Amino acid sequence: MSRDSLTLYGETFDSRFLLGTALYTSPTIMRDALQASRCDIVTLGLRRQNPGDRSGDAFWQYIRASGCKLLPNTAGCKSVKEAVTLAEMSREMFDTPWIKLEVVGDDYNLQPDPFGLVEAADELTKKGFKVLPYCTDDLIVGQRLLDVGCEVLMPWGSPIGTGQGLLNRYNLRTLRERLPNVPMIIDAGLGAPSQAAEAMEMGFDGILLNTAVAKAHEPPLMAEAFADAIDAGRKAYHAGLMERRQTASPSTPTIGQPFWHQS
Repeated sequence: MSRDSLTLYGETFDSRFLLGTALYTSPTIMRDALQASRCDIVTLGLRRQNPGDRSGDAFWQYIRASGCKLLPNTAGCKSVKEAVTLAEMSREMFDTPWIKLEVVGDDYNLQPDPFGLVEAADELTKKGFKVLPYCTDDLIVGQRLLDVGCEVLMPWGSPIGTGQGLLNRYNLRTLRERLPNVPMIIDAGLGAPSQAAEAMEMGFDGILLNTAVAKAHEPPLMAEAFADAIDAGRKAYHAGLMERRQTASPSTPTIGQPFWHQS
């Protein structure tokens, strides 16, 4: 493991990039994107892919061959009962207690339901699940999720699939600064590698995305671009970004330089 590895629920990963497996035009392209991303964790939905369904054999074989950890999700669930039921089915089907918890509160922007999310997280942690909740960038919601046993938070950058990047930098910085020891992964809304690098520069611990890679003209190349940006942003965070200034400051000092006078 690398010196700067990512630890979630006691497990350590070399990569800070989590990649989704939906929306690709073919299982082969998905496989190539996973390889190019250098990711260690992949998300997948029970509703989209079922290893018991013979039609999904190629997809499932590529997932297994990748060696990545599986992170099933409850995408599309609109109630606590629905999310908990799907999580239990996913645990049985994929043989893992890890779950990316989603409880949709609004059909227009797919914003998580904060009340249903906390309630479902509480119920699932009591059932032994390791819950990674997809939430908004609200500090109080984040604190409540931690209170019920979540050890990771996954706030959105912007609504799923929009590519808008980090819409509320103040809230995200507040969340990061107030909960400095909690692993946080920006989940959803990123459309460009530069946006992922910015999130990592702010001190976030990882990036989870799907659409920006799957819908690119060349998904493997885009996956590699995001992986490089995530690594660069993390290095910049550790190195320490320069502070922004209102006035210019010369990079070459003038003190001690000779001045030539024309006679």
